[in-house]
Amino acid sequence: MASLITCPHCGTRPKEEFSIRGDATPVRPAPMAPDEAWNDYAHVRANPRGRIREHWQHVSGCRRWLVVERDNFTHEVFAVTDATESRGGAR
Repeated sequence: MASLITCPHCGTRPKEEFSIRGDATPVRPAPMAPDEAWNDYAHVRANPRGRIREHWQHVSGCRRWLVVERDNFTHEVFAVTDATESRGGAR
């Protein structure tokens, strides 16, 4: 069975239409934050197993950025929202 992602704009589509950017949870440091904060933001990532939030782009469809909440072990998708609607918690 193919993995499917339900785009809020285009409907249910195969995951091959999407490109993944990565973790949607890091918060960008303030411009004058210490170098250590910027290093952590740019280079240090946790690699949890289970339910995560990621940025995906629907490259073969509407080209919108989405926040996909999924299990990175089973690949089950729990929720998909437009990234502009998720900005409060997913920068």
